[in-house]
Amino acid sequence: MNARRIVLRGAGAAALLACIGRIGASPVKPHHGQHGMALFGGADGLYASHLPMMHAPHDRQVILQIRLADKALDAALRRRLDGKTALWTIAPENFDLDRLAPDSDDPLRAFNADLVEGHFERGGTTRHKGTSITVDKVLLFRPLLPRFAVSGTARYLQLGSGATRFLVKQIDSRPDFDHIVAFRTRPGAPNDTVEVPKKALEETTAAALARQLGGARILGTIYFDKADLT
Repeated sequence: MNARRIVLRGAGAAALLACIGRIGASPVKPHHGQHGMALFGGADGLYASHLPMMHAPHDRQVILQIRLADKALDAALRRRLDGKTALWTIAPENFDLDRLAPDSDDPLRAFNADLVEGHFERGGTTRHKGTSITVDKVLLFRPLLPRFAVSGTARYLQLGSGATRFLVKQIDSRPDFDHIVAFRTRPGAPNDTVEVPKKALEETTAAALARQLGGARILGTIYFDKADLT
């Protein structure tokens, strides 16, 4: 009889501890993970564009205006990237992507990351480890479509106001493609959204973009990918 009481007490204690563990555990955040980003910019500023997928935790299109806490490195990187189309990426520490949403109750103001020349998951070379990055502004935050959709127009957001600027395609279809383009334009040129006809998953041509930009000189593509957006 005594042995049975001991067994019951042990089982009850185990159940109680399990219950306490569930109550004390943090809720699972579906958009927590490592959110790699394309890094680009120049003398007028640095930008980071999340490399999205059509499934959690990466099903958000996010564009940030950023700066590096190390002012000397920030200035050096701006000089190195200015007018160039070579791909650099950010391999950040894990965080909840929804902290970058405009209505987040715990907004992400800064994070640490490695800066990689090339794609951080496709053979790139880490140039700077553990760099502190400050989020100055969230320029775009859009959940991606969970359903299949078709758009006949490719809409590009224009970033920057100086001579060197950037176009980032708004992802609004499924399947779709991610596209970042650098270009040069005249001082004071408008920085309106650019819209061009879309041909399935074909990369938008430089000529088509230049026509919509009033003859601006397209420097080239910084990033193009469609494999992750099917």
